[in-house]
Amino acid sequence: MSTIYGPPVPGSAQQPPPVPWPPPGGPGGDGGAGSEPGGPARRPRHRGALAITAACAVLVMAAALGTALALQTTPTAPPKPAPHTSAPVSGTSAVAAAVDPGLADVIATLGYQNAISEGTGMVLTSSGEVLTNNHVIDGATSVKITDVGNGRTYTATVVGYDQADDIAVLQAQGASGLKTVTPGSSAKVTVGEAVIALGNAEGKGGTPAVATGQVTGLNQSITATNAAEHTSEQLTGLIRTNVPLQSGDSGGPLVTTAETVIGMNTAASSSYQFQSGTGQAFAIPISQPASVAGQIEAGRASATIHIGATGFLGIEAGQYVVPFTSTTEAVIVGVMPGLPAANAGLAAGDVIVSINGHAVTSPSGIQALLEPYHPGDQISITWQDLSGQTHTATVALATGPAG
Repeated sequence: MSTIYGPPVPGSAQQPPPVPWPPPGGPGGDGGAGSEPGGPARRPRHRGALAITAACAVLVMAAALGTALALQTTPTAPPKPAPHTSAPVSGTSAVAAAVDPGLADVIATLGYQNAISEGTGMVLTSSGEVLTNNHVIDGATSVKITDVGNGRTYTATVVGYDQADDIAVLQAQGASGLKTVTPGSSAKVTVGEAVIALGNAEGKGGTPAVATGQVTGLNQSITATNAAEHTSEQLTGLIRTNVPLQSGDSGGPLVTTAETVIGMNTAASSSYQFQSGTGQAFAIPISQPASVAGQIEAGRASATIHIGATGFLGIEAGQYVVPFTSTTEAVIVGVMPGLPAANAGLAAGDVIVSINGHAVTSPSGIQALLEPYHPGDQISITWQDLSGQTHTATVALATGPAG
């Protein structure tokens, strides 16, 4: 479920913004409709096209076609990237031959954003469970995967996701006999170790692209800010490498020369940064995605893990800072017709006051309160309209985009 962090909404809570701000959509009632006419737009380096900030230098990152993210390393431990060697890692072709059949291309249609997101998945079961990054399918209204092992394309459903850890599990419908990836262990990974990344680079499909490098840091922490959707997340315990990942590699495996999958590639610097020898990439140690996938497969929801379809309110929300105070408000900047919010009478310019009696002061607050709910669940929402009047209504959530 994605949250829209908008720029400060002009005017006051009693005045609608003079120009509606149309952020891309996300479920949980705070997403929006697409702003591009015509058919779905393929937006390279948008979803998962990432940027990391290190020592105040903004770097463009790439990990999956679709929403741009900005990543910032913690100021207490700025990264010290090792020079990248362009020499091929010994045994790369053997590693690719062993791992490739267990990979899949992930293609997500972001219907409310009128866009397409593409990334990589690791097949976990022969019946078609696929592990990928949550940001690859965040906001997806439909998902397809193309299995590298057999070349077939399947419609996929989102089994569950953990937005906090950027992990999602998909299910390919009608799949059987698929080759799988066996998660290894990252416990003995060392700085300087040669590693290989495989993935759907640039969303080209076909034989996974190969990129090589070395581990340059362990237990790294970054803050990811989605520049297009105005969301942010914190990721910790990451493996840092100098592997030059590209858009589309998100969700793919980071592998040792012993063919051991040690991580899930999630973010990387721009090609320019890698060419200058300062590029960085980050992978989630494979034990974390494997553990989360196990919980999702078992249907065990938690404070961060969402199982099944996502509830949808059908609004775009922006965060407004009340002048001369530190108070913030969640202001509606768009309402989708025919969905719960519109049917209840909410409109652009209204301020959401509370959900189920819990105060709301930001779009992220909406996300957090709606996270446990599913389509059909009823919630109570209180809002203040442009005239200052307060209203409360009970609505049943619709089915929303994934992630």
